[in-house]
Amino acid sequence: MRILHTADWHLGRTLEGRSRQEEHAQFVDELCAIVREEAIDLVLIAGDVFDTVNPSASAEELWCDALARLGENGRRAVVAIAGNHDSPDRLTAVRALAQRHGATLFGYPHDDPGTHTPGPDRVQRVASGPGWVELTVPGVEHAAVVLALAYPSESRLKQLMADTLGEEELQLAYADQVKRWLAAAASRFRPDAVRLITSHIYMAGGEETSDVERPIQMGSAYTVPADAVPSGAQYVALGHLHRPQWIHGAAALTRYSGSPLSFSFNEVGYQKGVTVLDVRPGDTQPVVREIPISVGRPLVKWEARGLAEVERWVAEGKDPTAFIDLTVHLEHPLTLEQIHRLRSLRPDIIHIHPVLPSVEEVAATAEPVELSVAEQFVRFYQQERGGSPPDALVRLFLELVNDQSEVGEE
Repeated sequence: MRILHTADWHLGRTLEGRSRQEEHAQFVDELCAIVREEAIDLVLIAGDVFDTVNPSASAEELWCDALARLGENGRRAVVAIAGNHDSPDRLTAVRALAQRHGATLFGYPHDDPGTHTPGPDRVQRVASGPGWVELTVPGVEHAAVVLALAYPSESRLKQLMADTLGEEELQLAYADQVKRWLAAAASRFRPDAVRLITSHIYMAGGEETSDVERPIQMGSAYTVPADAVPSGAQYVALGHLHRPQWIHGAAALTRYSGSPLSFSFNEVGYQKGVTVLDVRPGDTQPVVREIPISVGRPLVKWEARGLAEVERWVAEGKDPTAFIDLTVHLEHPLTLEQIHRLRSLRPDIIHIHPVLPSVEEVAATAEPVELSVAEQFVRFYQQERGGSPPDALVRLFLELVNDQSEVGEE
């Protein structure tokens, strides 16, 4: 069975008000092309399909389009779970449509999708229960058993435990509850089936997160250890972290596929892609490949020495398709006019970080010239506004200074 693992689409997300809708549509096109070219049998989508619990109509339309195209009228299996950004009910509102296209959706950890057997030439759900499903795919001689743990908030996890285990397990700590449920659910695994887990959790043993990954843990309370993975699994497909990465110390291959697009400047340098694996029931080590995603505008950081260097880079067409995080070293603070000019020259400059000399640097290079109060005010005004102040304003300022001096003397 050939499986594709993806996650964290965040449909509907913007970058400081800039729409990413076109990039998301291009991603869905490329994903569908990869699925066809690679002859994928099963697509796992590990949560955070949407960016908010109230997605836009265009985001929901793209989700429905993706399900229909990926499933190819029920000839390819799709299993998708809700993440911490998703509304479980909104994600699964298209469950009837999804079922016709071979897709199984889990909004809550305790969801039971039920069986669905349209015929041997279509994907069939031959068995299911709270948080798991057994699938057969046309042309594949063995079934797949998927444990699908949608984002388990503490209350949702307790409901799952109450439904599937017992009162004793409800008293366990969060991580122990996840571990206990996975161990119990793994009893559904069979040696003659492919054995998979997908979840949207924070699992220890990987690398760093980015600032877009809104916390799903408070301190370490919601962190799940790598040893929670049951030994019977062959692959664990995770969502939540946007950097593609392996989890070390788990009993089975465990991976975050990462997000398909960069959503934060902390993600500069991440190679975006999807994970593809070939696995048979008896395999102890699936064959895993990374396929890069080519679409999506890059996020880059510029560090310039003065505004002239920024203008030169713009004139040269540097990073023409990128969103830019600009750091610029200056002698004086940026004026409003200068900020407006930068943004007009390159509207894709998202952030501007001016860096001014330190007090010590200014003192070391300053000319030993005594300026009058009026001259100091004029210089300050020019730095802030980009032009000289009206004479009347200078006179008013001096009057206020003199008044304050007289109050101080009294």
